[in-house]
Amino acid sequence: MIHTIKTILHEMGDTSHLIDVQPVPGGDISQAFEVRTENNHCFIKINRNAVPDFFQKEAYGLQQLRQAGALSVPQVYHVSPSSADHGYIVMEWVPTEPAADSETKLGRGLARLHQYTHTYYGLAENNYIGKLPQPNGWEKSWIRFLSEQRLGFQTKLADEQGMLPAKRKARLEKLLDRLGQWVPDERRPVLLHGDLWSGNWLAGPRGTPYLIDPAVFYGQREFELAFTELFGGFSPRFYAAYQEVQPLSEHYEDVRPLYQLYYLLVHLNLFGETYGPAVDRILRHYVG
Repeated sequence: MIHTIKTILHEMGDTSHLIDVQPVPGGDISQAFEVRTENNHCFIKINRNAVPDFFQKEAYGLQQLRQAGALSVPQVYHVSPSSADHGYIVMEWVPTEPAADSETKLGRGLARLHQYTHTYYGLAENNYIGKLPQPNGWEKSWIRFLSEQRLGFQTKLADEQGMLPAKRKARLEKLLDRLGQWVPDERRPVLLHGDLWSGNWLAGPRGTPYLIDPAVFYGQREFELAFTELFGGFSPRFYAAYQEVQPLSEHYEDVRPLYQLYYLLVHLNLFGETYGPAVDRILRHYVG
């Protein structure tokens, strides 16, 4: 691995002496390392099995978040070209310094991110959620975008993998046909991180929150908030700070499980039937 890291450093133009390499735990898709050279202190993720544009899409997502200016994002130094025999991304190393107000800052910053708007739902490029493809074709209707490019797409992947028993498949089809009963078709697409769980942000210097590992697109802001509640990890301070800037809408409680269904389908497709019962509970809640 040291040879690979040296090659990556040379490809980005750093030929200085390699001082130290330390593995960074936490990821289940790629290997990660803290790397020190005479000229740089950086973070490198490597995945030998990644599709050619995997890390290019991550870099693009970080760029979109950086342009919004609402929260800090690590600077990308270099990303593997599509011709590379191993995928990688090199970013600035962000030392972690959690502070008592880190989640308060995150909540306010996320609310400000959700004020960065677009005319349509989607994104200029498709990207990935975890290692799964995530289509982002521009769409005027949130209901149609949610049906076709989020829930419907993951349903198709699950069906192809044999993860949809007859009752689950029938309920999903029924739900997709009736989305308009629960989902407001509002026209205010906002920029979302897209994969915001507790492992995809960190408290940097002076407790400043940094967003990492995005799956960005323009969607409904409460789609993002629903995911933060799915697996926990965010304190009441986070939600209170968010609502100081942007109160949640009156229909949030009604749509929260439905929005969480997308991420449960993603986990079903990534990790298997462990997530099947949670999918089924939400489907029964909406369509019996």
